[in-house]
Amino acid sequence: MNAKYKRRIDDVLTYIGENLDRKISLAEVAAVSNFSPYHFHRIFTGIVGETVNDYIARRRLERAVNLLIFKPKISVTKIALDCGFSSSANFSKAVKLHFGFSPSEIRNPVAINDSKIGKIYSKYGKDFNPADLYPARTTYELNSSTKTEDINMNVEVRDLGPLRICTLSSERGYESDSIFQAWDKLIAWAINKGIPAEEQQRFAFAFDNPTVTPTDKCRYDASIVVGEHVQVSPPFSVSEIPEGRYAVLHFKGNPEDTLSAQLSIYSNWLPDSGFEPDHFPMLERYLNDVRVDGFIELEIYVKLKDV
Repeated sequence: MNAKYKRRIDDVLTYIGENLDRKISLAEVAAVSNFSPYHFHRIFTGIVGETVNDYIARRRLERAVNLLIFKPKISVTKIALDCGFSSSANFSKAVKLHFGFSPSEIRNPVAINDSKIGKIYSKYGKDFNPADLYPARTTYELNSSTKTEDINMNVEVRDLGPLRICTLSSERGYESDSIFQAWDKLIAWAINKGIPAEEQQRFAFAFDNPTVTPTDKCRYDASIVVGEHVQVSPPFSVSEIPEGRYAVLHFKGNPEDTLSAQLSIYSNWLPDSGFEPDHFPMLERYLNDVRVDGFIELEIYVKLKDV
């Protein structure tokens, strides 16, 4: 893939993410990319794997469903308007069509009697169960199905950053093979730059919720902390973990339980902590190699708003 093309499309994806609360035109995002509207649509679809309109619609709906669950005090109407829908009726229709469930069913999955299939399954092959979105349910399953000696969970508040990092995106989202390929390339690059493997500080940016977003569409960036003197060139890019206060959860256990551990921060710790999460994406700092050890040990970082 042409690195310049990808960077320009990445700028478009960032722009879309920052403007999901309003109507976004094709000409507008084409201008961000510096491609002509005619060619931009084909370039975007070729790189992202979705049309511009389908991508924007999916991102809006995914943000809305996360708000339905994690912000239960916000009304459906406000969520609809905040996510770029003209009315709660249009929002409810779009949610039902895409996920197979209405906003009220997603907020109260206990009342659902029959499983349903929406566009998310027919188009992306993604099974969707509203109950999987509830942190209380996943936390209960984590605590009841995982042996206590296999998991060590402890949340603390730490000050972190700023950290200069070199990043590489997983080409197929959260698919494990794609994640490992990204890490293998990044680790080898860092070793060639004089950063021994045992001294590397490895963070991952986990942008999306895999219970809502199809696995291959989830955005995942592998990253390693680097000094100011280290030169970075494509396909790698320079970014930063900003200075701030973070809630940090230490997790050691089965890889498939990582999502439940992440959600436990929101359900068990944040409500009574006196803090609110910032808009910065969740981070994972890896402390071992799951392919070698057969288990995963990591720290999960959630940036907190300044008080």
